[in-house]
Amino acid sequence: MSDLLTVDNLTVRIDTSRGPITPVRDVSLRIPRGKMLGLVGESGSGKSVTAMTITRLLPRRNVHVTGGRIEFDGRDLTNLSDRSLRAVRGKEIATIFQEPMTALNPVLTIADQVTEPLRVHLGLSRRQAADRAAELLDMVGIRDTARVLRDYPHQLSGGMRQRVMIAMAMSCEPKLLIADEPTTALDVTTQLQILELVMDLQQKHGTSVLLITHDLGVVAQTCDEVTVMHNGQVQETAPVEQIFEAPQADYTKRLLSFLPSNRERSRTARPAEGPALLEVSDLVKVFPGRRRRGRRTEPVAAVDGVSFSVAPGRTLAIVGESGSGKSTTGRALLRLHEPTSGSVSFDGVDLMALPAEELRAMRARMQIVFQDTYASLDPRWTIERTLAEPLRLHTDLDAAGIRERLAEVMELVGLEAGHLERFPHEFSGGQRQRIGIARALLLNPSLVVCDEPVSALDVSVQAQVLELLKDLQDRLGLAYVFISHDLSVVRLIADEVLVMSRGKVVEHGTVDEVFAAPKHPYTKALLAAVPSPDPRARLDRAQRRELVEAGTKEAVA
Repeated sequence: MSDLLTVDNLTVRIDTSRGPITPVRDVSLRIPRGKMLGLVGESGSGKSVTAMTITRLLPRRNVHVTGGRIEFDGRDLTNLSDRSLRAVRGKEIATIFQEPMTALNPVLTIADQVTEPLRVHLGLSRRQAADRAAELLDMVGIRDTARVLRDYPHQLSGGMRQRVMIAMAMSCEPKLLIADEPTTALDVTTQLQILELVMDLQQKHGTSVLLITHDLGVVAQTCDEVTVMHNGQVQETAPVEQIFEAPQADYTKRLLSFLPSNRERSRTARPAEGPALLEVSDLVKVFPGRRRRGRRTEPVAAVDGVSFSVAPGRTLAIVGESGSGKSTTGRALLRLHEPTSGSVSFDGVDLMALPAEELRAMRARMQIVFQDTYASLDPRWTIERTLAEPLRLHTDLDAAGIRERLAEVMELVGLEAGHLERFPHEFSGGQRQRIGIARALLLNPSLVVCDEPVSALDVSVQAQVLELLKDLQDRLGLAYVFISHDLSVVRLIADEVLVMSRGKVVEHGTVDEVFAAPKHPYTKALLAAVPSPDPRARLDRAQRRELVEAGTKEAVA
């Protein structure tokens, strides 16, 4: 079978204010027609730079290809004119970007952006493109497509924006799909749906796929071959079975050792002792309908009668699909969203009754790690200014003390004190996630709401952060409300699991109870959708799809 894409000895140099760096060195890879190549490695290994160099999407003023050749379908892309390359991008080679918030135009509606490639590359009329755009959004699991097409990117959740990006990339049925972390922000059932769509596209149209991901379970279940990168160089390339069962490179062996499935829980689920730190009773959050064209839509009950408690030193995980109410529950606990009704008690204090000034003081003991790392950091502030602000507001530390504390916390999450001088856009998505965790830990809180705290991290950093969270919990008695779509991570860190669907709790129990003997069909569907990091245990797609769809329908009913 001939290769659709061939990259030979690619070397890329980037000129920075601190001098030139070489993030990609002598990289070679091949993707046969109709096959999927997984490109894996830690943050900063050169995966995304390699992918973006293929279509010359990196700025040419400071990014230079200093060696190598890129051949696509018989054409040398390194020497292709800009005009010819524009005809290839989007139509023959499409890209799903890692950061949908920065990849989507904030001043254009979703309809404008999804229809553009259809009109430019396929010559569809405005009406035809609009109809096809609605079909594409429905295909990637977006409900109420008419409303979403009228929305702007900032009006959608992170997961919804990622689905829009996937719809755009698949719109012209390209020969090569470059997927840069395409399912990072998605829950397991939507991830399964997206991966099924990509594999169907492969089968129907012979599409080749370059899948860049830190989720080795996804790689095991979808890819034909795997290329492992580290420090800008290829460590090994082999069929997927060999990578997982008999890796040759020491780095690959180390990477696989960090898989949650290869690590055991550091402790068994402990019974709650003493009074609860956090008690939530019948929590309700209803968002009013939005006015559109003179009419108001129906109110949305994002959280509907949720109750639970968390003791010091315990972790309660909240799981469910996008739109299930997980993040809204976490924000309502801290009154970042004002609850419609219900009660929230923290350390014996009724948070609902606190005036604004007392609530601000209380928040020093209640912190949150936000899901959207880009939106939660001010792009005009350095990281030092962002992290120093809560210390200035809530402590008596002088400038030297603040600097010392910042350096300490940066080291805790695997970053350097020198990074404090940088701005958010100078970090990768995984690095920004670590900065969010550092900010939450600065004030030594009693409760941390972790909203997808490790979803953007590669497996080695994920393991480091989870160990850090557990170590802090053991030493300081921290309580965590851990919101996640990664059930393998939940099984590793949580004591109890709360399963939500459509704003309601459908199952609640200890980790062992929920994972070993799930009772609700929706919980069974979530567990069935988790990709196994064992390529020989690839599940039958039809059976798995049927189980997931049945559980989802039961939850809706």
